[in-house]
Amino acid sequence: MRITGGKAARRLLKAPRGLAVRPTPDLVKQAVFNSLGARVAGARVLELFAGTGALSLECLSRGAASAVCVEKSPRHAEVLRQNLAAAGFSAQALQVRVQDVFAALAQLAQAGEHFDLVMADPPYGEKNIGRRSESPAQRLLDNPHLPRLLAPGGFLVLGHARRDTLSLPPHWLEAKALKHGDSIMRFFFSGASPKAVAK
Repeated sequence: MRITGGKAARRLLKAPRGLAVRPTPDLVKQAVFNSLGARVAGARVLELFAGTGALSLECLSRGAASAVCVEKSPRHAEVLRQNLAAAGFSAQALQVRVQDVFAALAQLAQAGEHFDLVMADPPYGEKNIGRRSESPAQRLLDNPHLPRLLAPGGFLVLGHARRDTLSLPPHWLEAKALKHGDSIMRFFFSGASPKAVAK
């Protein structure tokens, strides 16, 4: 696993041992960031279920102004900090919050924080034909605080498994979906229409 573009391109990133973390594959990251294009430059980024921090570090490499990573596991958060140092970014560029994602969303919204990009590739949900999904991805879409955290024109980039059929609440509009193997990365916006996502 590595950073795929920008000033820290080709830097290798660590991942914790075991199956508790599922890093976003490099090919998927490349497709996502090709779509986002210049939108990343200068952006304030929030990464949820951050794991190794690969998405945030990719953003910083491509010119994002700052990033906040939310990761519940202290062990995974420590690997994230090691990746930040290995990529050559200052500790001030990325804030790590070791806490539950949904508690963090409420706190960030209450503090009036806003982000240009919210990125999440959470643990996959189960196949849910005939019933509403209960996956972390669905819980993010249902969360009332998340839309308030997006700056005008901001995007939510959300990953989930193809087998996990999500219900889209009315406050989210979908701009694009990228499919790769068993995974889908979807681009959502809330409120006024943003500029078109690059092809």
